[in-house]
Formats: sequence, C-alpha cells, structure tokens
Amino acid sequence: MSMMRTKTVEQSIAEGDEPEYQLKKRLTALDLTVFGVGVVIGAGIFTVAGKAANELAGPAVVLSFIIAAFCCSLAALCYAEFASAIPVSGSAYTFSYASLGEIIAWIIGWDLLLELMLGAAVVAQGWSAYLGVFFEQMGWSMPESVAYGSSFDLPAFLLVAVLTILVSVGIKESLRVNLALVALKVFIVLFVIVAGLFYVKKENYTPFVPDSKPAEGTTDVWKQPLTEWIFGMTPAHFGIAGIMAGASLVFFAFIGFDVVATTAEEAENPARDLPRGIIGSLIICTLLYCGVALVLTGMQPYNEIAPSASLSKAFEAVGQDGFATLIAAGAVAGLTTVVMTLLIGASRVIFAMSRDWLLPKSLGKTNPKTGTPLRITMGLGLVIALVAALTPIGELEYMINIGTLSAFFLVSIAVPVLRKKRPDMHRPFKVPFSPVLPIISALICGYLMLTLPVETWLRFLIWLVLGFVIYFVYGYHRSRLAKGYTGPATEKANL
Repeated sequence: MSMMRTKTVEQSIAEGDEPEYQLKKRLTALDLTVFGVGVVIGAGIFTVAGKAANELAGPAVVLSFIIAAFCCSLAALCYAEFASAIPVSGSAYTFSYASLGEIIAWIIGWDLLLELMLGAAVVAQGWSAYLGVFFEQMGWSMPESVAYGSSFDLPAFLLVAVLTILVSVGIKESLRVNLALVALKVFIVLFVIVAGLFYVKKENYTPFVPDSKPAEGTTDVWKQPLTEWIFGMTPAHFGIAGIMAGASLVFFAFIGFDVVATTAEEAENPARDLPRGIIGSLIICTLLYCGVALVLTGMQPYNEIAPSASLSKAFEAVGQDGFATLIAAGAVAGLTTVVMTLLIGASRVIFAMSRDWLLPKSLGKTNPKTGTPLRITMGLGLVIALVAALTPIGELEYMINIGTLSAFFLVSIAVPVLRKKRPDMHRPFKVPFSPVLPIISALICGYLMLTLPVETWLRFLIWLVLGFVIYFVYGYHRSRLAKGYTGPATEKANL
C-alpha cells in the first residue's frame, strides 16, 4: 500500500451515486451564487476590516483587500476547473485525491476542516458582538457573564445550535433562509457605502500609508510573523509590511468562495454553474469590500476605528446612532448566513472523507428523509458551538487563514499535475495560461503563509500532527483504496 495512491475521477463521481451516501441534487445557479455571496460577505466587512485598518495598515487596508483578492482570484480559477470537472462533494480534498494522492488529500481535508470549523466559530463570536451593539442601541442589556467576551459566550453558542438544526433539515431549506438574509445583508453593505460617503473626510486618508513603526506587543517571538523571526527582522506595523500583514489577516474575509465547491455534488448542473458561482461571488464581494474599506477609513482616523463592530461604531462616532442600529441589525442577519454556510461546508468535507472510509464510514451515511449527513452535522454543530462559546476573542483568525492558504497552495499545484496525468479528461472550465497562473497562485499563498505569526505555525503543526496520527492509526489501513473497494457494482461482480 502507498500513501500516494490516487482515486480515479470516474470512481469519485461513481461513489456519489451509492444510495447510502447519495446527496440530493437540488442547487441551481442562483442557489450557488447566493451561497457564495452569503458566506463571503460578512467575515471581512463586519469583523476584520476595522481591526486590520486600526492595527496594521491604516487607510491602505483597501490595498490589503486587493492583494488578498488577487491571491484568491488565482485560487478561484483553480477551484473552478476542478469543481466543473469533478463535481463531487469535498472540494479541494476530493480534487487532490484524484491528482496528488491520498496523504495529500487527507492533509487538505484536515486543513479544510480547520478552516471551516474555526471560521464558523469566529464569525459566531462576531455575530455575538454585533448583537450586543444592537441590544445597546435598543436600550436592552445582556448579563455580562454570558455576553460577548465573557467566559461563555451564550449568544454565539445558541446561534450555532439553531443553525445546526436548520442545516440538518435540508440544504435547500437552509438556502431559502440564506437567500432572504443575503438580500438584507447586501442592502446593508450598500447602505454603509452610500450613507458613509456623506461623512468621509479626505484628511482621514492622510497619510494613506502610515509610516512603519515597531509593532506593539510583539516583543514575544511567538507573536512575530514567521519571516521576521527567521530573518531576525524587527516586527513592524503599517508601511509596506503592514499592508502585507493586513492582507494576511483580511484573507479571512475571502474564504467563502471555496465553500461553494464543497456543494458540487448537490448542484443540478455543476459543469456550468459551479465556475459561475465561485468566480462571480468573489468578484461581487471584492468590489463591496473595497467600497466599505474606503468609506470606513474615510469616516474616522484609522487609529480611532474600533477593532470590533467597527461599522456600527463608526456611525456612532459621527452622531448617527440610528444608522448604527440598522447596521448592527443587518450584521446580525448577515453573519448568520456566514455561520450557516461554513457549517454546511465543514459537514460536506467530513462527509466526503467518511465516504472514502478515511473516517468511520457510518458517519457519512445520509438520512433518507433529509438527504443530509445528519450525524456529521449534529456532531460538528456541537463542537463549533462550544469552540465559539469558550475560545478567547481574537485567537482563531490566523489559524483559519493558515488552513485556507495551505489548501489553496495545494489545489494550485494540483491543477498542472492533473493536467499532465489526465490530459484526456473533459474540463468544462480551464484555468488560462496554465501552469503559469497556478504556480503564481501557489507562490503567493506560500508567501502569505510565511507572514503569519510563529505561534500560528506552531498551532498549525500541532493540528497537522494530530491529523497524521488519526490517518496512520485509522485511515491508512481502512480507506476504500486500502481495502480495494471500488463500489457496489464491482463488489457484486466479485462475489
């Protein structure tokens, strides 16, 4: 047996037709687009934009968004090629299983799980923060012992619990709720841009790129970016280094488009609709992100922007408490869709790994009534709810980014590899200028990973070690490929 064994594309597609692991094909092009926009818009605009502007890049945070978007656009092209050619649940995990081998697929699946689980937990915390602002605006109060920032964030826990139940009922039903909330969220974002323009002061953009200065609170080597630790550089915020550090942070805002690929198996016409959903949602969200970043940094001096609930507090600062209430309400609704979409994505990744028997195969069986992997969804929901409620604020964002970037890095490499291994395979969508663009994508992702803090890398390595232990103790010997099992039809023929 070999850790680099691969599964054919045809085998991956055929496994989706097995009755006990079959997902319902119910998603249209509109569903996929809304799915992508629903998860992308929110994480960056409502939670990390203010923090990146205040602590890292100043008004130049808009450049951080553009750099992160450029990186994501290259990765999005790679995802679109795979998703259209291999319309199977699991996203990058499934793609790499057909090109790079089982051990690489396991690493990517493990990284995706880190990204999506922690992403849902972080956004649930952001939702709790905006809920607190909304309550304050309405004259209500919440006990400090269970509010945002407490030792047990009850609102975040309850949000994940309710969404877990909704997602368990069925993906189509979930996306009906998602459609309504996404419409409200887009309206709020456009409102922020238009209303905020009336309070922009051009002097707040000066200096656009603040002078670089030693980073406060980063004398501890664990807080330093890995590149600075390796080369003995002095940690710095603002300036060019701050813009790049801001890009590494706001990269968290773009994780949604790859989640669209996790639902490939549930799309009615994946070859046509998946590339549109992935690339289209990324373009729309990038334009909105840059608009909000420019307005936010124009309304207040960058050093006065609140790191949390920044949009609402920016309008409070200019005396528009009513606008702040509306934005807080919109953020509460908008972040709900993000948590729900990330929960769906995480469940589909584990579903794909269970169907390959790298995890217990009983977990991946779909419920005949709902057509969803019920056991996985409920178990994940409980874990994410506890992480959101118990984890200290601000400890998870970089972990999400390193998990995402590592997956993007490997998917980018996988495109030219599969092109060489399977030149005959039908690809409804192709990355232009391959292998040049995929290689550039991989290099950018690799660089952004190196700008993340040393402690993030240490935690990431611990996560990988845990993943390797599970793989070698369980998955390596029990996977479908290890057992030589290729499906019911083949098994019946061998009897």
